[in-house]
Amino acid sequence: MKTLEKTWRWFGFNDPITLDDLKQMGVEGVVTALHHIPNGEVWPIEEILKVKKAIKEKGMRWRVVESLPVSEGIKQHSNDYPRLIENYKQSVKNLGQCGTDTICYNFMPVLDWARTDLNYALPDGGESMLFDFPTFIAFDAYILKRPNAEEEYPAQLLEKAKEIYLNMTSAEADKLAYNIIVITQGFIDGVIDGSVSNPKTLFLEFIKKYANINKEKLRENLKTFLDDIIPVAEQVGVRMCIHPDDPPFQILGLPRIIGGLDDFKWLLSANSSPNNGITFCTGSLSAKPENNLLEIIQECGHRIYYTHLRNTTLLDDGSFYESGHMDGSQNMPEIIKALLLEQQSRIESDNSNIRIPVRPDHGLKILHDYQNNYNPGYPLIGRLKGLAEIMGMEKSIIELGM
Repeated sequence: MKTLEKTWRWFGFNDPITLDDLKQMGVEGVVTALHHIPNGEVWPIEEILKVKKAIKEKGMRWRVVESLPVSEGIKQHSNDYPRLIENYKQSVKNLGQCGTDTICYNFMPVLDWARTDLNYALPDGGESMLFDFPTFIAFDAYILKRPNAEEEYPAQLLEKAKEIYLNMTSAEADKLAYNIIVITQGFIDGVIDGSVSNPKTLFLEFIKKYANINKEKLRENLKTFLDDIIPVAEQVGVRMCIHPDDPPFQILGLPRIIGGLDDFKWLLSANSSPNNGITFCTGSLSAKPENNLLEIIQECGHRIYYTHLRNTTLLDDGSFYESGHMDGSQNMPEIIKALLLEQQSRIESDNSNIRIPVRPDHGLKILHDYQNNYNPGYPLIGRLKGLAEIMGMEKSIIELGM
């Protein structure tokens, strides 16, 4: 039985974790993006080849892009849609012509992912990231002051959120807002970076643009995007892999449309091309208690072309924290086994898309990680620990037939 393809997210030439580091760690595939190209602009072939050449020289490959950002104008199907979609098509063509065959993207409005505590202390002294639902409500209703936000939450959670807010200093409130709007979004090409003077005001303006876009309309816009992009992807041999929403439920009054099995089934029926696929992120999907991740693999495994592995521990009020790779709400050995079986099925059917790229997703901050300014969720030692755990589980499954 073949192993899954071991990959690692690398943030380019300014990443403190170098390609030499990745080679020493046994990484086979580097997952990266052209972070210096503004959202909505074309990724030039020469820039793609520059990165590809650097990776190849270290004995690794660049198969997976994470991410080729989908502009807000595409998600909203704004007046600028024709220009934005043509640029996106050209970027897909350029990537395919350069041999990069898998593109991870998301269709989350405004906010790519959300956490309320980027330095959540664990009992062993390490640090994780926490999404505390009442604290997020405090941000939404009392710090951001989004109109009508208070009407969208259960009274019990709203009361707790108000208590949290009233016990915050102004500095703590500002830090929470800055972490959610800027820090978690800036390094992944979010809509707002640290250069704006009042990020809360601009953030509210982005949210307002979705006032007339509900779940059904956003689904319609995603289908339009797929119908425009997938023929180009087919032409150049690229697989488009949507990333599930993080967290996989509605926040900020914005529609969220990729949160579980029913959403994946809708996606695959909306465009039946085999080039329309899924990024299977165990961390994002596990934050919704009703999601059965093994069932998702069973039902949609044939369209899983890229995988993120990490675990979460769920709390009673809809909160969760990232708990490493092995420990948490999910049985990670069973998930890895299911992915290996899906991969083996492809091999037996002579499918050209044989090995599934997998990477350790967000890692715990431990040991020497505290001495470096890594992006939130992307420390070196914590992710390397996760990679080793994934490889160990996989080896046991293959060799011992677990």
